[in-house]
Amino acid sequence: MSAASSAAKKILPLFDRVLIQRVKAAERTASGLFIPEKAQETLNEGLVLATGPGAADKNGIVQPIAVKAGDRVLLPPYGGSTVKIGGEEFLLYTDKDLLAKLNE
Repeated sequence: MSAASSAAKKILPLFDRVLIQRVKAAERTASGLFIPEKAQETLNEGLVLATGPGAADKNGIVQPIAVKAGDRVLLPPYGGSTVKIGGEEFLLYTDKDLLAKLNE
């Protein structure tokens, strides 16, 4: 995670954007068998790495973002902008595109 966080520190989202790293699927079964990469499913869960300050409404008041760094969120199946830095892949979503915040 330290490599991801150091690469993520280079990206500072603007306005109501949220920087997310998708959670990786399990590479092994419960019995210890390796799952081939092509057979692994893409999870719709992500970890918030950074957020912007929020977007201004029509009155000029900045609306805060509903999530913060470290939160786990539910992602839509499509959307977001893919950003690659140092071999790591991150996603940028707007705050309103996130489906839910996951409580642990």
